[in-house]
Amino acid sequence: MAPVRTSARTVVGLDIEPGFVTAAQVRVDGAVTVERAAGATLPPGVLRDGEVADVEALADALRELFRTHKLGKRVRLGVATQRIVVRTIDLPPLDDAKQIDAAVRFQAQDHIPMPLEQAVLSHQALGKIDTPDGPRTRVVLVAARRDVVERFHAAARQAGLRPVGIDLSAFAMIRALHDGTPGVTLYVSVGGMTNLALADGTTCLFTRVVPGGVEALAAALAERRGLTLEHARQWLAHVGLTTPLEQLDGDAEIVEEARSVLLEGVRRIADEVRNSLDFHRAQAGALAAQQAIVTGPAIAIPGFCEHLGEATGLPVRAGDVAEARDGGHGGIPASRLAIAAGLAVEDAPRRTPAAPAPAPEFEPTPAPEFEPTPAPEPETEVLPEAGA
Repeated sequence: MAPVRTSARTVVGLDIEPGFVTAAQVRVDGAVTVERAAGATLPPGVLRDGEVADVEALADALRELFRTHKLGKRVRLGVATQRIVVRTIDLPPLDDAKQIDAAVRFQAQDHIPMPLEQAVLSHQALGKIDTPDGPRTRVVLVAARRDVVERFHAAARQAGLRPVGIDLSAFAMIRALHDGTPGVTLYVSVGGMTNLALADGTTCLFTRVVPGGVEALAAALAERRGLTLEHARQWLAHVGLTTPLEQLDGDAEIVEEARSVLLEGVRRIADEVRNSLDFHRAQAGALAAQQAIVTGPAIAIPGFCEHLGEATGLPVRAGDVAEARDGGHGGIPASRLAIAAGLAVEDAPRRTPAAPAPAPEFEPTPAPEFEPTPAPEPETEVLPEAGA
């Protein structure tokens, strides 16, 4: 197969989360599709709670990933951490973009719990709404700690990459997975972290990052049963949430422990989702979610989406990004590519509503074939809008 040519203007989306880094180059033709992808595991401790803890180790991992797969050096990075603050604020009824920008910066200090000189700010106007105080222009304000952004930027630069932007991973998720369906959609990525975004079309209304995801579940299972992280991930995918325990192959104690970890995990994630939706609904004029799209490694776990849907009361479907050509995913599971693909583009493609996708039919994966073993121990364009 002929290699994909990379132009000087190609941007590679780079999704860095606890445990894994994913890079994607995409094509946009009515939808975002993946032309090339690559990924690599990250050692524990490189990222903590979504923030770079070891700049040098991350730079080494990125350098090796891009050298091995001969990816372009122009990248847009995603960030997802609890120290990114997202607030919805109501301004006087303004229309001019410059006036809105000035009003946001004037009011920002009243809404974000950090000094403005330590923050990188961005905002997205949602339009005018009616409130008890009259018409107001509603705006989503995003504030990121400057040191958080700079550590991502520093790692990329040390790896020889050229960052062209740093964006919220939540915005990228919306761009990649929005299918043209009208109304409000809840997007949930469950991987190294749990990343929530509520969007009306491609306009992000609310976003929140919750510590913990599939990596935390794998770590819990590894600790309880003396497994490596990779073995624990395989057990979670093998056991899932649908097949009766007595019908699953493998060590009965590990199977039972894996099911327990999964049930605890999906219950905890569902609680966080419900709390986030309740918080959003408490705001004046808030719109309710009509469906949920789940992405990330969690969708490879049989029954995860169905359990999350039952717990939240929302219709849930799995979301991933298709290949632009055979082999485009590069052996990376499609469930890991949505955020990286969304980071590779600045605007969501214009799409007509898609027919609802059928629920995925999961087949139990074979029992992992191994014996349990002990676990080893800037200046940049920032935060563009989620949509056009």
